[in-house]
Amino acid sequence: MTQDPKTWREATRLVRGGLDRSKHGETSEALYLTSGFTYESAEEVEGRFAGEREGFVYSRYGNPTVEMFETRLAQLEGAEACFATASGMAAVFGALASYLNAGDHLVAARAAFGSCYQIVTKILPRFGVECTLVDGEDLAQWEAAIRPNTKAFFFETPSNPTLTLVDIEGVVALAKGIGAKVVLDNVFATPLLQRTMPLGVDIVVYSATKHIDGQGRTMGGAILSTQAHKTDYLLPFLRHTGPALAPFNAWVMLKGMETLKLRVDAASASAARIADALAGMTGVSRVIYPHRQDHPQYALAKKQMEKGGTLLAFELEGGKDQAFALMNSLGIIDISNNLGDTKSLITHPATTTHRAVDMEERLRTGVTDGLVRLSVGLEDTDDLIEDLAQAIGA
Repeated sequence: MTQDPKTWREATRLVRGGLDRSKHGETSEALYLTSGFTYESAEEVEGRFAGEREGFVYSRYGNPTVEMFETRLAQLEGAEACFATASGMAAVFGALASYLNAGDHLVAARAAFGSCYQIVTKILPRFGVECTLVDGEDLAQWEAAIRPNTKAFFFETPSNPTLTLVDIEGVVALAKGIGAKVVLDNVFATPLLQRTMPLGVDIVVYSATKHIDGQGRTMGGAILSTQAHKTDYLLPFLRHTGPALAPFNAWVMLKGMETLKLRVDAASASAARIADALAGMTGVSRVIYPHRQDHPQYALAKKQMEKGGTLLAFELEGGKDQAFALMNSLGIIDISNNLGDTKSLITHPATTTHRAVDMEERLRTGVTDGLVRLSVGLEDTDDLIEDLAQAIGA
């Protein structure tokens, strides 16, 4: 008996969403490693290219394995449509560049991943798109930045790496009032911990490289929207510029989604414990974790996020020297600029992910020389706490 996927609960969607078995009835999703497709007749290929017949024409345009991943993520997010991309940054750029034109104005939160900062402040302006940066936590700044040509708002919440939050409903209300699109990077919270589209967000982007794969294997990204937005903006831009997700990577992402909830729930519980432990360690001047009561936006975090997430940041009193000494003394936690992995990873944003950000902007958002970001994995929590304690002591 066939069931409607819309009636499925979260865990079922993560395992079975988008599953399209071939005639062989395989249990695992089929991997279609092909660049192109054949046709029964010249009339059939004409119909497919004209959009009058169903079917695939080229894997840059669409692929059965990639489509399964897109469908599963869309069902999880509660979106009408999804377009998978080769990386998270391809998703961010594609979401913005496909919609904005020369002469348009973008408002963006200044607390953002370094590459996102480069896109909105350096790359898009080259093509005539104006951008105004605001402190994302201040709704008054969002409102004050609006111009007659404002077409979109863009932000991360929580932000990378300082975990500042943006009031999603507040920004959505401002955007709806002027007919602008809200584009949200939800990679830190994942679709499990923060439901964005029910709050009115128009476009959601992910780096699937992070929690969705979650095991450091492949790169990928995704843009979620309405079907009309995908048809009118995403498809014409992304099909011709080519940031397509590889079928093998899509297959790996499908396997990753099967355990996404288990991994995110476990790592979030561990991160909360580690944040509390760090707060009591000598030499740590500040711990940033959304579901700790000392987070300046704790009430908003509890409202928007079901859990505090797998990421935390903390600042060391000794600045860069102490941060480097800490990282070099760790025995379990790896030094890496990636995140969302089963292995715990630590990085120094000021010299890695945010190295190219203007120093004034970097410091304004709290990315100091003593700040480190920790992505909590699936190791034993006590082992991770002991590792951090000995490294800080060293």
